[in-house]
Amino acid sequence: MFDIGFSELLVIAVVALVVLGPERLPKAARFAGLWVRKARAQWYSVKSEFEREMAADEMRRSVGDPARELREAVQDTTRELRNAGETLGGAVREAEAQAQDAPPAAPGEPAAPEAPPAAPRQEPPAP
Repeated sequence: MFDIGFSELLVIAVVALVVLGPERLPKAARFAGLWVRKARAQWYSVKSEFEREMAADEMRRSVGDPARELREAVQDTTRELRNAGETLGGAVREAEAQAQDAPPAAPGEPAAPEAPPAAPRQEPPAP
């Protein structure tokens, strides 16, 4: 940032010694050091806060919006179920229409085939 070499620092130190004198120079050096430490601490604080914000933004971008994704998945599933229900309803209406259009069975012929009787349910033995 600053291009200050050793020779320039030596000139600054000699000028400070001449201007301030040997009694006030150590106090001024401590005061300058205190301000430099405070400036560095403030700079590191700002820098770390900036890095935390950048990390949080990156995390938000990588995670995305799970609530929105879940909402879209529910809407897709609802749409698919609605389409399946409409298809099934159409098939049921078509089967009912075919059953009404079918000629009645003759007296000697069996009617529509019946489903086989269900097997009786067996209860498990009590322990």
